[in-house]
Amino acid sequence: MPRVVLDPNVLVSALISPLGTPAAILSRWIEGWFDLVVSPALLAELERALAYTKIGRYATREDCARYVEHLRSNATLAEDPAAVPPAVTDDPGDDYLIALVRTAEVDALVTGDAHLLGLTDPPVRVVRPQQFLSLLDRL
Repeated sequence: MPRVVLDPNVLVSALISPLGTPAAILSRWIEGWFDLVVSPALLAELERALAYTKIGRYATREDCARYVEHLRSNATLAEDPAAVPPAVTDDPGDDYLIALVRTAEVDALVTGDAHLLGLTDPPVRVVRPQQFLSLLDRL
């Protein structure tokens, strides 16, 4: 079974747009198609993103808290990487995701982040949500 990290931007999109590709990916995880790997740092970033005022149009604070707790309780919780490698992306805030994929022995990082998708020689497999959903459909 593939082990996958979903970028917090994909997890936010899954919550606020239940009919979109990220939500379909999350449904596949719930159905057991792949192993979702999270870490304390990833969940903390997700919590920060879900606390933005604009998210309140789509989900209550309670819904957001339950969502994060569901991920914490049901996904595979990996330790945060002990060290983040030297800058890999144009956004240093994204480098921990690359380190997480490496240290947790994950098959792919699924993201909509242009900094990660734009890497010319990524040190890990980086795919768009639609690409990942297509890969799952072929399993």
